[in-house]
Amino acid sequence: MSHDHPAPTSLSYRDAGVDIDAGDALVERIKRHAKRTARPEVLAGIGGFGALFGIPKGYREPVLVAGTDGVGTKLKLAFELGRHDGIGQDLVAMSVNDILVQGAEPLFFLDYFACGKLDVDVAERVVAGIAHGCELAGCALIGGETAEMPGMYPAGEYDLAGFAVGIVERDAVIDGRHIQPGDAVIGLASSGAHSNGYSLIRKILERSGRSVLSEAFGDGTLADTLMAPTRIYVRPVLELFRAMPGVVKGLAHITGGGLRENLPRILSAQLAVRLDPAAWPRPALFDWLQREGGVAEDEMLRVFNCGIGLALVAAEARAAEIVHGLTTAGERAWQIGRVIGREQGMSQVLY
Repeated sequence: MSHDHPAPTSLSYRDAGVDIDAGDALVERIKRHAKRTARPEVLAGIGGFGALFGIPKGYREPVLVAGTDGVGTKLKLAFELGRHDGIGQDLVAMSVNDILVQGAEPLFFLDYFACGKLDVDVAERVVAGIAHGCELAGCALIGGETAEMPGMYPAGEYDLAGFAVGIVERDAVIDGRHIQPGDAVIGLASSGAHSNGYSLIRKILERSGRSVLSEAFGDGTLADTLMAPTRIYVRPVLELFRAMPGVVKGLAHITGGGLRENLPRILSAQLAVRLDPAAWPRPALFDWLQREGGVAEDEMLRVFNCGIGLALVAAEARAAEIVHGLTTAGERAWQIGRVIGREQGMSQVLY
């Protein structure tokens, strides 16, 4: 007795939710953005299995420095506001600022973009922002990965990660080992909350009500202020290294953990830093967050950069010259504290 089975319908990758054509279209669009970031050392562009990059000439003992990061929950705000243009700069900044603080010049960057369903227009806006960040950092966008994974991410959401590789002469690596009591701490202005503390920011927004996002704030709206991309410090700081070789003893990228947790990463256990909070203007955003969220001052200093995105340590005698050089390069910089000897049980960052 025969049973008639209907012929099975032929399934495609598209039926499973993956659009190969959309992926191909995005790669074509990415090429022109990547082209703007090219450096002479780039040997093979986007589209190969691996990206080739020659070691720059003129180094005696080149050391490669690598860093990787994501953007964190600032992405949630980007989805909610439909603002995808600046988030790529955040991604690049997190990695290039991290390798810069060890004295390295960023050479190249790769990104990883993952989503449930690929929206080519949104993805292109994100990658255009990544390319812009690479231009600001002087590094080449030499490759990346776009992953369309149905069921992994809610509709309209994506995740981003990236990494940068830089280069520094072995004897020019900056590691904080020469920092001593009496040295000056100089702070460079942040462009806002950068890419840290957004889980707390989103909690505060829940309490205040979403309508506050469209309220006037500073030169625009609160949404503009919260989505301002992370400042990339590469060009002015590399210029400082060239103009004053060997003068910078330590550098800290002020990310999650604020000044309180990032400065100790470059200090020996025998040293501490005394900061003067009156030495730099705290941006209105942080006052607003503190007030709206009822956040304790100690917590503010542990979560947010509070207006300082990068800190550097140098001999007191060179501090004024460094501040002047950074100001000329378009940064806002202040001497914000000094290094002191640390006594038993003393915190490494004092206010």
